[in-house]
Amino acid sequence: MTDIAFWDTSAIVPLCLQQNTSSLAHQLLRQFSIAAWWATSVETRSALARELRHGFVSRSGHSEACLKLEKIRQEWLEIYPDGGLRSFAEDLPDRFPLRAADALQLAAAYTWTMQRPAGRPFICGDRRLLDAAEQLGFRTIAV
Repeated sequence: MTDIAFWDTSAIVPLCLQQNTSSLAHQLLRQFSIAAWWATSVETRSALARELRHGFVSRSGHSEACLKLEKIRQEWLEIYPDGGLRSFAEDLPDRFPLRAADALQLAAAYTWTMQRPAGRPFICGDRRLLDAAEQLGFRTIAV
């Protein structure tokens, strides 16, 4: 890996489960190591459980995906919550059409860059979040 990028949950899930974007996500993982928000593992586990409940993955596939997540999580740089991150996240929905979790993800990425996102990679599968990240100055990479 030659660089580090901020990875949103929408880019982590395809690393754990076989999805249309899994090939691209794995290719990006060979290029970028992961910086992730503190709650990304919770969001990812929620997505994996939803796939199980809807019958899109078997119980054994779900277990395997959770193990993959744990392995990935042990390797990533985790961005922890603090007052500055929360304050920045609180303002983001006024500026961009973001849900709360997306505002927290973007604020974590912004914190990771020490408030200098210019050109730093932001990997995500959500168009609204990518648009907001791009407007803040990130180099966005869609999954």
